[in-house]
Amino acid sequence: QLQHVESGGGLVQPGGSLRLSCAASGFTRDYYAIGWFRQAPGKEREGVSCIGGDGGTTTYADSVKGRFTISRDNANNTVYLQMNSLKPEDTAVYYCAAKYYYCSAYPNEYGYWGQGTQVTVSS
Repeated sequence: QLQHVESGGGLVQPGGSLRLSCAASGFTRDYYAIGWFRQAPGKEREGVSCIGGDGGTTTYADSVKGRFTISRDNANNTVYLQMNSLKPEDTAVYYCAAKYYYCSAYPNEYGYWGQGTQVTVSS
């Protein structure tokens, strides 16, 4: 079965950091763009960050620019999301997903969704 597996979430205080991992199960993601999305209770799923199929192009939502960094390790078939200076409004379930080559902010253009990992930012 082709899917992603997210990990690294947890409870952290405001200002803290977490690193999320997105591993692929059942397929390799050469030339695929990998996007991170999040969904808070009662809200729509929103794009957080994406790294393109070229491995170099990155995009970030305005709300996380300067705080989050996306990277990929092709040797381990894993994409990371380093999250610093976390805020309570970052609390959500975080998902990763894939689409061919070019990043997009629209979740419905992606496939291979994982189950998500919960991030809670609270004192």
